[in-house]
Amino acid sequence: MDMLKLHLPAQYRIQLQGRLDPDWAYAVGGMEIEVNEHARAGPVTILQGEVADQAALAGVLNLVYTLRLPLISVEWLGDQDEPLAGSLVDAL
Repeated sequence: MDMLKLHLPAQYRIQLQGRLDPDWAYAVGGMEIEVNEHARAGPVTILQGEVADQAALAGVLNLVYTLRLPLISVEWLGDQDEPLAGSLVDAL
């Protein structure tokens, strides 16, 4: 598995506690937005898709912080050449 590169696109799945309306897709670089309802935990929003580079990922995470949505997880799913390669922990 290749190491992550700061300047290359990659696929990510980001989970948030709370609800982010799918209309916000433009603000998260076109990532897909899915909201799952959990009986005990409440709504969990999943953002999934490609980000242009690590700066774009930081921008998405900064928006999440600004919207005061608690971050549950960030998972690297791979790059264009190696989709679904593993999690951030596996890559380090």
